[in-house]
This record gives sequence, C-alpha cells and structure tokens, in this order.
Amino acid sequence: MKLLLVEDDNAFANTLIRRLNKNGYDCVHTDNNSDALLACRKHLPDYILLDMKLAQETTLSIIKPLRQLRPQSRIILLTGFASIATAVDAIKLGADDYLSKPVDSQTLLAVLSNTKPTAIHLTPDNEPTLSAEQVEWQHIQQVLKANQGNISATARQLSMHRRTLQRKLQKRPQH
Repeated sequence: MKLLLVEDDNAFANTLIRRLNKNGYDCVHTDNNSDALLACRKHLPDYILLDMKLAQETTLSIIKPLRQLRPQSRIILLTGFASIATAVDAIKLGADDYLSKPVDSQTLLAVLSNTKPTAIHLTPDNEPTLSAEQVEWQHIQQVLKANQGNISATARQLSMHRRTLQRKLQKRPQH
C-alpha cells in the first residue's frame, strides 16, 4: 500500500511515517505542493495524506489535480485549523476525509482503511461537538497566536474591527 504524505513539519512527518510503516504502508514524504504532484505521478500512491497548511501554501489547491492523477486513491486532509467551512471545501474539491490534528494512530488507520468516502472527523468521538461560538473562539486564538498576541494585526487578518475583536476576546464561550 503506497502512501504519499505532504507535511512541512518534519518531526511530525517522521513520526507518522514510522507509525504507518509499522502498519504496512510504503510512505513517500514531500513538504510542498509541486513536489507532491511530482511524487504522485512517480509513485502512484493508493493513499494521500495532506497537511492543509504548509509553510507558504495550502494543499487545498492540489486536491483536484491529485484526484485527476489518482482517481482511486483515498485523499485525507489533516489540519490543525479545523473548521466546518474548510472541511466542506476539501470534500467538494475531492478529498475523501478530513481529520483535525493531533490525530491518533488508531483514528488515522481506521480512516485509511475505510472504503466509504466523505466521513468528516472534526473532533474525536469522546469529545463533544463544539458550538459555533467555541469554534470561532478557537480560530481567533490561533490567529492571535500566529500574530504573537498583536490585537491590531489579528483584527486586520480576520477582517474585523479592533474593538469587536477585543469584545470577543473578553467573552470566552462556555464549554
């Protein structure tokens, strides 16, 4: 079983490759979109794991070309920035599945072996589904962290007025 992994975090990729190799997957690793397309043509993978956000690009843009190259391959999107909108986009573009990071080995192996397409796993089964307010809060926190706590930069990136962002930050949603 050939597997293409597109992941820019080498430590995470190496851990994932070790786990997958132990379970019979022959893994090829790339860390950018152009190398991913070349590796797909060369190695003809049965499975494709895509980290949605790479250092300088997103892998959403290569889902369609990968699907055209390998129509029978299972394409699974992994992301640390899980949202319903990106899950729907990924599935519409041709991904078979969508998992949020961190993903445990059992969940990943179960999704890889699943022959039914379009199972969206935004949260592990033992966790309650997040409300829209909680998802928004988490997204704001991720963008704020990426901007090193800079409220003005975060508000600009979120297309939100600075005071609106400050009000949202004061109201943490209940779990």
